[in-house]
Order: sequence, then structure tokens, then C-alpha cells
Amino acid sequence: MTSEALIIDGYVDEPACLGVPPYVSPYIREVAGVLLAHGYAPRYATIDQVRADPSLIAGHGRGDLVVMIAGLTVPGAYIGGRPATLTEIQQIGLTLREPATAIGGPINFGYAPGGGERAIRQAIAGFDAVLRGSPAVALDSWLSGGEPEGERDYALSDPWCAAGAAIITQHPSFPHVICELETATGCPRATVGGCSFCTEPFYGLPRYRSIEEIADEVAALHAAGARHFRLGRQPDLLSYRSAGGGEFPLPRLEALEDLFSAVRENAPDLKTLHIDNINPGTIARHPDAARAALEVIVAGHTPGDTAAFGMETADPAVVRANNLKAMPDDVFRAIEVVNEVGGRRTCGIPELLPGLNFIIGLAGETPATFDANQAFLRRVLDAGLLVRRVNIRQLMPFEGTAAYEENTLGKHDARFRAFKDWVRREFDEPMLRRVFPVGSILRGVLIEVSGRPSFGRQMGSYPILVGIPLELPVRTVIDAVVVDWGSRSVTALPYPVEINTLPPAALRWIPGIGRKRAASIVARRPFSSLGEFRAVAGETGLDDLIMF
Repeated sequence: MTSEALIIDGYVDEPACLGVPPYVSPYIREVAGVLLAHGYAPRYATIDQVRADPSLIAGHGRGDLVVMIAGLTVPGAYIGGRPATLTEIQQIGLTLREPATAIGGPINFGYAPGGGERAIRQAIAGFDAVLRGSPAVALDSWLSGGEPEGERDYALSDPWCAAGAAIITQHPSFPHVICELETATGCPRATVGGCSFCTEPFYGLPRYRSIEEIADEVAALHAAGARHFRLGRQPDLLSYRSAGGGEFPLPRLEALEDLFSAVRENAPDLKTLHIDNINPGTIARHPDAARAALEVIVAGHTPGDTAAFGMETADPAVVRANNLKAMPDDVFRAIEVVNEVGGRRTCGIPELLPGLNFIIGLAGETPATFDANQAFLRRVLDAGLLVRRVNIRQLMPFEGTAAYEENTLGKHDARFRAFKDWVRREFDEPMLRRVFPVGSILRGVLIEVSGRPSFGRQMGSYPILVGIPLELPVRTVIDAVVVDWGSRSVTALPYPVEINTLPPAALRWIPGIGRKRAASIVARRPFSSLGEFRAVAGETGLDDLIMF
């Protein structure tokens, strides 16, 4: 009789790995492959499902083995799910008294309830085994009678990636999941300590997966029904299988071309192929090679993509104090280069834009740091450049990083809040107007929160939050057209705009309509032509997108 095992996904978020819904991390698929190799039938449940139905771990359905993956080292704001807290993890461990239990993931680096606090390494009560290092390799060792530890070894883990691919079909949001694809682990700057706050150097120098290994995994995921992918598990995609070493390796164009070709060949009807981390320092130091590499990415991906820049600060003194990747002028030039290559629009949406990450609380930070940050963002606006989004988070330092010992946590809280408010008010909304003008069509918006308005996002890398002034069922997928903006979201109507059936509360969002004119439109419906509609509404800016 086949033994059963339960995988609990507590969700992970690291500098180079995201596993919060709709993302499914590589850890989950690898662990599923290990369990299959050891004769287990794996089942999958998210921490959100466990919260909703505690019987998943309190009853007999949990099987003969439970493996949990969890941990955040770069906490953020999430819509698709809420990562497991340390209290929840320990409660689960204590509840699971009969089956064998194991836990792994970045939780091993420590835990803090949020940004602005030190992450503390502490024992995780209740689990039989704490999987050290690579969760999959450690689990394989433990199930084979050895110690629950093991370093990343692609020779071992890649067959598990492919074998465990079908676990994604048990995700509660399937098929609306994004498979985070690993291309490398480790940091090219590990020999010089890396950035003061970052946990990626804990993995050592980069180890790269081969094209063939990634292709096999993509083929298995595609066969299981995956249609959304992100090349996200690496600190800098431009350095994939790079030519030469050093802190900022020279991009290798043929490797990137082969990578994107392999993904597309093995998932020929994919709907999303996006990226994550791009090191602005690589672009600044190798501008011509980086520009050519970005052209390869744009040729191979799907539009609406974001290249996440770990800028962290615009204060040169803070850059030096924390061994960061790039000076402000380097980042600005990198923004220009990405705009030059990725700023062109497909169906009204930019192909590839930079996203900026700021961290507050680093060593050397002063009130002048926030002035420099604001000046930098104002410079971006004044230059007419496009940036997809600005993330601002407080430092969460981990034991073993330089920032754990030296930081400015709590010293500038008022200035931090003022800076964040300024960005949302003075930068974000003007930038959203620039990136998503009225009439921009957002394809495949997945409704995640039902109500009035309902909220959804496209599948992809840092998708814009879309508010739709209609009550739509969760998991509805629609095309939408942008009609207005907030500081972190846009308002949109279903596309095409069905003017004869939209309720007044939705009609009033059409540019130039408002409440009174919406009432007039309702009173005069149905319209059979654009001319009839214009006689009541005037020109709206959406006239070409209206259906009668």
C-alpha cells in the first residue's frame, strides 16, 4: 500500500525566490519529486487552506508524513495569500504528533513578524526534522536514513523538479498559477560579502542550471497544465551562465537566447513568460552587452514584464556603507537602458519596465537619505522615463549579514513614513498615468477579491492591481480597459465596454461621464451606434472600445 504525504505550503519570499500565490516556488515541486522517489503519494495544501480547514492537519487525511515549506526574508504586501507566521508554524508542528514531520525553507535563516525588526533564529518546536540547506536534498537524505541536511545539487534536484511538476494541479488556484523557474542559486558578489542585508550570499557563489534541465522541468510543468512561468529564481538574470566571473559578470547572449527558446519550445502555448531580478550594476558596467541581452529578453518574453532593480537607496554614502550594487547614477542609466529597449508598447502595454526597490533602515542612513531618494524619483519623472512600480520596505536583518550588526532601524520612522507618503502621492499616481494611459487594455485580469469594486490582477511579474466597479466572482478572467488611477492601482471596465448593459455605477467611470450623465445614458439606452451614444455622452476617449 502506497504511503501518503502532505506538503504544507507556508509560502516563501526571498531576494531571488517568490512562492506566494499565484506563485508556486520550486521548493514545493522538488519536495513532491523527492516524496514520489521514496514511494509516497504527495498531497498539497496551502497555509490558507489549513487556516480555513484545520482538519487538514488534525485528522487522518494528513497521511504518514508531513513536510512544510515556509519563510520570508524580504516580506511584502500580498493579495493572493498570507504567509505562515512563526506562531502558526509552531502550532502546526505541535498539532502533528503522530506522523513524521519535517520543515524547511528560508525559515531556517530566522523569523521576524515584519520589516523593521531583526529576524531571530530560533528552534521550531514540534517537527521531527528541520531540513537544513536545500529542502529537497535534505529531505532525501533524511528519508534515506541520513541527517536532514544537504547543499543545493542540481544533479540530484533536477529530476525531482520534473517528477514533482504535477503537484501544481492540487493548488487551489490551478490553472491560474505562476511557476517560478530556477536558473541559478547564489550571488556573484558573495566573495565580497554581497549587499549588507541580503541572504542570497548564504548560498555561496552562483551555480547555474543547464538549459536541458530547465527544459525538462518546463515540459513536465506544461504537461501538467502550467501556462504561466517566471524566470525568477536568480539574483540577476543577465548573468545566467555568464562569460567570466567577478562581481558583475558579462551577459552571455547565446545562453539567454537558448534559455528563452527552450522554455517556449517546451511550453508552446504558454500565456506568460516573465522575469524578475536584473542587477542595475550589470547594466551600468556592461551597457552594450546588457542592452543586447535585454533585447533577447524582450524578444522571448510576453509583454507587461518587470525587471526588478535592487536599488535600495539613492544616497551614495549608504551605498558605500552597505556594499550595495550600484550608485544612483548607475541605476538611473540602467532605467534609461531598460526604457530604450523595453519601453515600446504591445497592445498599449510596455514590453519591459524597471521596478525599483528601496530599503529603509540601512547603515549610514540620515534624514538627508530621504531627500536623496525623493530627488532621484523626481529626476526619473522629469526625464519622462517609465518605472513599473516602487517598493519601499523596512529592513529585516538576518543573523550572519552585516546589516544584523549595523543598521539604523527605528531611527527615522517619521521620515520613513513621510517618504512613503510622498512616493504614493507625488510619484506613483503620475507614473501610473504615464504607464497605463486611459484606453490601455489589460488582457486576462484574474479576479481575486469579489465585491464592488472587485479586484484582480494579470498573471505576471508585479502586475498592477485592477479595481473593477462591478461585483464579479473570484477566479473570473476578463479583459479590461483602464479608465482611472489611484496611487497603487488602476480602475478599469470590462473590455469591450458594453455600453447598453453596464450599470450606472460602472458607467460613471467612463472619462467625462460622471453620475448625472450616466443617468442620462441609462435613460436613453439602448444605443445602436456611436453617433447616438455621442449625442448623449460626448466624446469619451473610449469610443473605439465601445460595443453596442
